[in-house]
Amino acid sequence: MSSPFSSLSKIRRMPLQLQPTEKKAGPLPINIQNEDEAAMMDEILGPGAQIPVQINLPSCSNGATAQSTILGNAPTDMELMTSMMQKIASLEQKVKSQAQAIQEKNKKIRELEEQIKTFQKRTEKTSPGATRVEELEMLCLQLQRQVWEMERFLNDYGLIWVGEDPDSLRELESREEEESLTSRTFWKPGEAIISETPINFDLIFKNLTDLNVLAGEGVSQIKHTTGGARLKRLDSVPITFYQNGIVMFNGPFRSYEEPSTQRCLRDIMDGFFPSELQSRYPNGVPFQVTDKRDVFFQERKRPGYFPGFGQAVGRSKPSGIKETNEISGPKLTMEQFLNKLPKSLVRDGQVINIREDLKKTLQGLDGAQSHEVVLVETPSLTALRKRLEGKQKIEGPDGNISTLRIKSEDGEKTYIVKMSFTETIGDLRQHLAQNRGEALEPYEILTTFPLRVYNDDAVSLEEYGLVPNAFLLLRKKLSPTKAGRE
Repeated sequence: MSSPFSSLSKIRRMPLQLQPTEKKAGPLPINIQNEDEAAMMDEILGPGAQIPVQINLPSCSNGATAQSTILGNAPTDMELMTSMMQKIASLEQKVKSQAQAIQEKNKKIRELEEQIKTFQKRTEKTSPGATRVEELEMLCLQLQRQVWEMERFLNDYGLIWVGEDPDSLRELESREEEESLTSRTFWKPGEAIISETPINFDLIFKNLTDLNVLAGEGVSQIKHTTGGARLKRLDSVPITFYQNGIVMFNGPFRSYEEPSTQRCLRDIMDGFFPSELQSRYPNGVPFQVTDKRDVFFQERKRPGYFPGFGQAVGRSKPSGIKETNEISGPKLTMEQFLNKLPKSLVRDGQVINIREDLKKTLQGLDGAQSHEVVLVETPSLTALRKRLEGKQKIEGPDGNISTLRIKSEDGEKTYIVKMSFTETIGDLRQHLAQNRGEALEPYEILTTFPLRVYNDDAVSLEEYGLVPNAFLLLRKKLSPTKAGRE
């Protein structure tokens, strides 16, 4: 049997027809209160996009509302997700490209910083201050060599250079600084031009002959004296031509490569009197020419220089050329040496006649030698004599032997002692004792300039700086009371 409800379920029920409305179906406008939300929706969906709207319609069967969705042109969820993924991917790509660009810029910045540091180091190395320091060091070395040469010359005569007044030295230093600043400030065209014209010696000798005629060579002049007058020939300037340079007056040697020598020879080749002599001889002076172009002048070698001769590739040294290192002409006499010194010097309120004192020391009151020179026998001196007796070739003095000139307490004797650099002050005392005898009063060994007493017998000559030569004095040893007063 079937129930009445089952029969009802078999009957198909038709829905009620809705009354037609004049309004067309379409998306309902949405009132978005927030402008930020509207801008975000426009950015996501695009401008003019429509949002789907759901309309609830009543149902006839059970009174429930049937939902009917009316869709317009709005994108789906998948389309929204796809567009968002594309934008995120493009942003990630942009971030990667910008990060790569930043890395490249940082790398370029580091490279530029390294270049700046390198440039700064170079500028610091080549700064004017460093160049000035090098110039001062070279000048100091040159002055030290000159002082050493002067001391050697004075030591040969048993003299010691005392020096001048500090005020005069300061004035001299300030004057030299002004001259050096002036020479560096102004440009000298003559020194900047390098002559490429070869030296024509035949033309030089011919022009020197003509200049001697114009200067009055062989012509005598009247010179008035106290008792009348006498004839005197004009003084001439000696000039000697060597293979590698010239020597004017008594020196020094001047190489052909020096700018001053080139200017002098250029003036002579042009037929003019040398400009460097015009201030000294305004009316001209004859030249005494000596031709020694077959002789190579060997300059005195300074410490640290290469001892041999330089050789150039493709050039051979002529075998017929002689060598010399002595300047021809008259040597410096004692009077000429004394005339170069000041006549007097004021020290501690006393006037010291330097020329007279030096003349008495060098020559003695009666014109003879005033003291005795004693050569002390030492092992170094014996070794030198053996080498000379064996006729061995000695190219130069032994670099390990020091020559000491020692003046006795009374100043009547000068001892010449040759010792090795490694020998000590005690060895020096033994050598002096063998020559002077043991029964002598105790004495001290000292130098006057600088004032220093050498009492340590275990110290070597090299450690005390008494090499390669030195001038020492002997003094009676002072008593403790006198030494304390001094």
